[in-house]
Order: sequence, then structure tokens, then C-alpha cells
Amino acid sequence: MRIRITLPLLLLWLIFGVPVAVRAQDMKQADKYFQNFEFSLALEAYKAILEKGEPNLTVVQRIADSYRILNNSKEAEFWYAQATTFPEADPANTFLYAESAKRNANYGKAKQLFQDYGRKVPAQATLALRMAASCDTALHWMQRPEPFDVKPQRSLNSTGADFSPVKLAEGLLFASDRLTVDKKRQTERSNWTGNGYIQLYIAKATSDSTYAAPVPLPASVNTAYHNGPAVFLEKEQTLYFTRTQVVKSSGGRANSDPTSWFKGSDNGTHTNRHGLYTAVRKGDKWDNVKAFKYNSTSEFSIGHPAITPDGQVLYFVSDMPGGFGETDVYYCERQPDGSWGEPVNAGSAINTSGRESFPSLSAGGTLYFSSDGHLGMGGLDIFKAIGAHKAWTGVENLKYPLNTSHDDFGILADSAGTRGMLSSGRMGQSSSDEIFTFEEYHVPCTLIGRTVERFAVAGTSRKKEEPVARVLLQLTEEGGGTPLEVYSDSNGDFAFQVKAGISYVIRGSKPEYLTQTRSLTPDCRFNTDSLKVEMVFNRSTPNKPIVLDNIFYDLDKYNIRPDAARELDQLVQMLNDNPEIRIELSSHTDSRQSDRYNEMLSQLRAQAASDYVVSRGIDRDRLKAKGYGETRLINRCKDGVSCSETEHQENRRTEFKILR
Repeated sequence: MRIRITLPLLLLWLIFGVPVAVRAQDMKQADKYFQNFEFSLALEAYKAILEKGEPNLTVVQRIADSYRILNNSKEAEFWYAQATTFPEADPANTFLYAESAKRNANYGKAKQLFQDYGRKVPAQATLALRMAASCDTALHWMQRPEPFDVKPQRSLNSTGADFSPVKLAEGLLFASDRLTVDKKRQTERSNWTGNGYIQLYIAKATSDSTYAAPVPLPASVNTAYHNGPAVFLEKEQTLYFTRTQVVKSSGGRANSDPTSWFKGSDNGTHTNRHGLYTAVRKGDKWDNVKAFKYNSTSEFSIGHPAITPDGQVLYFVSDMPGGFGETDVYYCERQPDGSWGEPVNAGSAINTSGRESFPSLSAGGTLYFSSDGHLGMGGLDIFKAIGAHKAWTGVENLKYPLNTSHDDFGILADSAGTRGMLSSGRMGQSSSDEIFTFEEYHVPCTLIGRTVERFAVAGTSRKKEEPVARVLLQLTEEGGGTPLEVYSDSNGDFAFQVKAGISYVIRGSKPEYLTQTRSLTPDCRFNTDSLKVEMVFNRSTPNKPIVLDNIFYDLDKYNIRPDAARELDQLVQMLNDNPEIRIELSSHTDSRQSDRYNEMLSQLRAQAASDYVVSRGIDRDRLKAKGYGETRLINRCKDGVSCSETEHQENRRTEFKILR
């Protein structure tokens, strides 16, 4: 019988009590269910005890723990709130209360609770502050969502947990704990979740987005206990899959059951551990099932496989000794004789003190995985690795809406990461995970631009700005197509409608001005967003000096610094946009040092700038390098005049002028 207890009623029980004794045998039976991982049965037993007698911390906490283990964060949040009202409650309940609130996207409450936990347990203050800060980050991501459309894949999902889709030639392979009946057998019910045991299914595609009824793999793969998730190597027609076994406990660390994210499943005598297996497909048959050579289920788990399309690198998850956290991502490389080399930890860039799991590989080689150790939104978040195999330099959270406050994992992505499928528990209050499709879309927004010309203020390096009207602006999507055209108005203003995530090139041209182009990719999140662009035009008048901004050199040096290189790259773009011109690239110094020294230094600097432009693909015949030393000062700072460093800097400049 299911009961719901409101907070006021529970508090009244706490104050006045209920004069019904809890029978010891009832508590013993409930504890037995809990210790044997039969959490769906344990919940009913503990609730029955609560209905009969006065609430106590043990019963309330066990109800909260059961809901947490079953991944029902809404109920877990409510019951941990009750547990924390007991004076003798362990501070860990506050942390679990905060985690449950975070999983429910109740970020304000979660932040407060993490901070409370840090005050109660000073040794964990650093962790508590990091978790509190993660609530602010998650809220920011929700307010600025990434441009993805996420929808449930209804032709695959059931009332149970459905997860980890894998592409097959004819459709999809995925794992599910649904309760099904086929001609040969009926799926047994697990007392852990109340659903079935995890099995592997194939759903044949009927269109680009729909699938026929899923069919379980035969008994050679799907044993009576948990089997999955898996990955299929098309090249060798080989299935790599996870199989769970109940083994005698050695008293060491225990692996979590695949139907839950419960941290630990050791009842003192037995525990669940994963092993990795292979099966070869021959038509509709799956035969030759073999255990992975590095399985050691008496000591640790290996599971959640992912493999490169060439079959040369196999990734998996394990809690074997020597890792960084509870579970880590490892890999093995194929040896010349076809065997697998020793497992190698994927490194600290990927693995944390928490749980890394569910790795997958895109067609382009990107490694995806889930983690609760990296900064995330709650539960497991999906991340992608930055870098390449054996050289991962970091990870990137896929953010909202690919990630949510609930568990998100088991992603199947295309080579660009713009569409695919993922598994998530985001849909409701229950523990069931579902498969979702995702596809990137391009948010429409407005590009607001202005065309201007800058004029030097005589005797200084300052400039004034005036609009340039009637500039022809042409907007082209990168890769070609017919450009959109507008003219800037009398104020130099113009606008285009653009879409986020698409690369564009703007070309601006007007007689008697140098043509220029700009490349940009809008990062709009909402259609009310706008992108502002300013295009500065220079006249094509010969022998008129044009100062290149921000070209600086170290004292008495002439090598090109990175900041100067960025400015010179713009000059390269201008020369490419105006292939008919030839320029003089000149360098100037201040009046300090001797005339001869300044002339030599400025020539070296001009030549260095010219050499850099040539290295970027510009013909040397289009350039003339000239150093003028201190002969063309633009202010009063000649020899013998006391000037500030800022005034001297005005004279140290690089210019170009059109020679033809």
C-alpha cells in the first residue's frame, strides 16, 4: 500500500508520537529487503512500519535512501528533508538532501543546503562550496540553453528504463529493463527496481525516425540476469557487451548495480560485478560468447564498452585498483597478433574522484562519457573529451538541454555532434530512463552593423570616427551561395537576419575605399539576441599613411609579438581583399637613442613585419619595407624635449600606404 505523508502531519508525529509499537520482526524483514538490494520491497515494508508506529530516524532515512537508490529524486528530497529534522541525524543527510534538491533543479535550495553542510562538516567545506557554485552554473546554463531540440523517442521507450542506443545497419541496439513476454520466455521481475532485468534489444528502423517493436537478443547473450549496455563492431560483426554477475564478496569495494546509481551493492556476503563479453553475429544468431581476457569479477568490474570503427581501441569502465575514483574510463589497444593489450587508465583529464561511465565514440572519433565528478547540473552529465586518443587535454560539459538536473548518459552522436540520441531520466518523478533524440537547430537573430572611417587627429595618435554611407554589404554563408545585399544608410548602419552557429562572410565595398571582409559565426541563444559588428574602412588614396593599431615591439627588439601578429593578420586579409594594390609597410621610432640606431631598428622592424605578411601568403613584390627611424614624429617629442612614456609611444608606430 502506498502512503503519502505531508510535512505538517509528519512533524505532528515527531512532536506527539503515535502509541503503536513497531514490531521487531517487521523492522527485521524491512532491513533484510534493504540489505539484499530489494529496494522496491523495502520501501513498502518501511512505509508500513511508519503507518503503524512513531517515526524514527532509521525508518525515515531508509525510506529516503531507498528512493535515492531507485533514482526517484522528488521523493528522496522530501524524505531527506524529514530526516534532517531529527537532532541526531548525521550531517550526511544534509548533503544527500542537497543532492536530491539539485537533481530536481531546485538549485536555490540545493545551494543553501550545500553551504549548510560545509558549515556542519568543516573538513568537507571545499567540496561543499564547489557543489554550491555548481548550482549557480547549472542555473546559468538553463537560462542560456544550447541550440538543441530534444524529444523522447517514443517508438523505443517503455515503462521501464531504456538506455544506451547503438547504431546497427538495420536499426538500433539498446538496453532495457522492460517487462516483456515473448514466445520463449517471460522477463523476470527484479525486486531491486520492480522492473525486469536489463536485456539487450534490437529495433529495426522503419523510417529515419521510427522503429519496429524491439526484439530481445537470444539467450546466448541475454542470460536471466542483467546484460548490457553494449557496442557493435560492424567490421567484425562482433558484439561487446556488459554482463552482471552475483559473486561472493571479498570484503573489498563493491560495484553498483546497473539498474541504479547506488554507490555500493555489497550485503556482506555477495555483490554485483560487471564483466565484459563478446559474441559474434551470424545472420540472426549470436554465438561464440567469450569473456574478455581482463575480466576479474571476483575482484572488480569491467563494463560499458565503446570501440573505434577500425576495431583498434576498446574503451570501457572499471573500478579496478589504481584508478582515480569510484569508476574510471580505461582503454586497451589491439596488438599485432589480434589480442588486446593491458588496460590503460584514460588519465586525469577524463577521470575524477567520482564516477565516469557510459563511454561512446562518434564516427569522427570524439569520445563521450558521463560523469558526476566533473562540474555538472546534477547526477550524471554527458561530457566530451578534448584532444585525441592518448592525448586528452580536458573535457567539455554538453550543457543544457543535452544535460539536465537528472542523469544523462549513453549518447549516440554523429561525427559533428549535431544530432543523435541520448539516455536520460529527465521526464518524470520515477526512476525510469528513456531514449531521446537530439538535433541542433539554428536560432534566428539579427546582425547589426556599422560602417565607419577613422581620421587621425593632427599632432596625436588619437582618431575621430565618422560614418560611411552607401557601402555595399554582401553577406554569404560560408561555402558559397547567393549573397544577401544591403547598403549602409547615412549613419553607416546596416542589418542582416542571420542564424546562430552558421559561419558567414561579410564583404563591404565602395568606390575610393579599400574593400574589406569579415568572417563571423553568431552565438545567439534567443531570437531577440543581436550581434554587433563594426567595419572600419580606409580610403584607397595613394601615399596616404594608415596607422596599424596595436603593433608593439619589446624594448630594442624587432621580433613580431603574438599581439602584433593578430593585427598583421588583418593587413593580410586587406591585401587579399584588394589584390590590385601594392603597399609600403613602414616602421617609426621615438626620438630616444641615436638617429642611426633608430633608423636601423625601425628598418629591422619594418622588415620583420613584411616577412610575416609574406609568410601568410602575400607576394613579396606587393610589399616595400621601410624604416624611418625618428624622422617623422607626430608630436612635440623631439630630442631634448621631456615627454611621458605615453607620448613617446605615440611615435613608435607601424603604418602602411598604398603605392599604386
